[in-house]
Amino acid sequence: MFFLIVLYLMLVLLRPQEYPAFEGVQLPLLPVTLVLALLAWLISYKKSLGEPQYRLLGAFLVVMMMSVVVNGWVGGALSELLRFGPVVAAFFILANAIDSRQRLVFVMGAMVLCATVLALHGIEQKQTGIGWTGVPLIQDGRIQYVGIFNDPNDLGMLFVLALPMAMYLSSRGGGFGLLRIFWLSTGLLLLYGIYLTNSRGALLAVAALLGVWLWRRYGTIVAAVFGSMGLAALLLLPSRLADLSPDEESASGRVDAWYEGFQMFISHPLFGVGADNFTDYNHLTAHNSLILVLAETGFIGFTLWLGFIGYSFRMMFTVLRHKPELPDAAAVAAWKTERAVAMTLLLSLSGWLVTAFFLSRSYALVLYLLTALMVAAYANARRQFPSLPGFEIGRDWVRLGMVAAMTVAGLYVVVKVLLALQ
Repeated sequence: MFFLIVLYLMLVLLRPQEYPAFEGVQLPLLPVTLVLALLAWLISYKKSLGEPQYRLLGAFLVVMMMSVVVNGWVGGALSELLRFGPVVAAFFILANAIDSRQRLVFVMGAMVLCATVLALHGIEQKQTGIGWTGVPLIQDGRIQYVGIFNDPNDLGMLFVLALPMAMYLSSRGGGFGLLRIFWLSTGLLLLYGIYLTNSRGALLAVAALLGVWLWRRYGTIVAAVFGSMGLAALLLLPSRLADLSPDEESASGRVDAWYEGFQMFISHPLFGVGADNFTDYNHLTAHNSLILVLAETGFIGFTLWLGFIGYSFRMMFTVLRHKPELPDAAAVAAWKTERAVAMTLLLSLSGWLVTAFFLSRSYALVLYLLTALMVAAYANARRQFPSLPGFEIGRDWVRLGMVAAMTVAGLYVVVKVLLALQ
């Protein structure tokens, strides 16, 4: 099961089956690999479904199916099951397959290496105008890849996710310092890849990563000062980030799409306008992952999806704040490692959230692969340190609803302010 789901992850990221040279082959590598991994998981005796994310994601899939049914398309339920069901399956399998710290580190390494391959492709693309896949630069000179990464913004999102993992792997050392140098080099390549994507969301995410890391290490004031300095430095770079303002054409179109998303939510508050139906009501997609879920699946779906993300953050914060009894030096070292892993994954999800604020990637597989790592990391930490608390979702429904309502209100205020500034 572990080998199969890691192979699936690598195929998702590297996507050799979608290279233009293989365009006529039509090899169903992804679905076949996922089905084999699913069968291996179903027949295995190791199944852990105790964490709240399993129930929240399963319920979210049901709500997605219901959202199209209540909007008049009964057959759409099967369509959503086939579209998002594989994402749910991949999350379940990967979160269960990573049953040790060694496997978690292995998967992190696989993600970093795959992202680095894409960064190297982008570097070649920038130098020669075309990458080894046969895919050229896009018209404005930014790098791209194939498949789900043919948008520079998606490519930048992947690099942002992988960057904290590369830094963590570098901190582990090994190989007489050679492994430290190797993983640090991958991190530098990912940073350069982010620059080559010229993605404003990805560049902002880098500043956010720095800010969150400084906040956790040195406190709010230091994080605010150095985070602001980092953002200012990014603005000085020759990039599209310097053009970011509410009245800039691209940003203005995004804000208008956000407003239209709220109109969809107001007219369909419970189940939204239906999953994958946003562009039936607006010529642009939402360009915001939170507003996309709110508009398409309503308050019910938004609460489930936000809870799924929120519990993932909460797990990592719990590890960082928890103080277990550590009887010996081995326990101290093990707990230090758990905290480092939690900080790494917290940074990765923080980076995703920043980029997702400007993209419609609520249902994209990469998010659910990352959160699977977080669920697995917390479950493994609890097995080693039983004093870590579990999470009972039954006690949190009212809190989830209140947080979702406050988030909706906050988003609405942001949209109204940005509209006023245009």
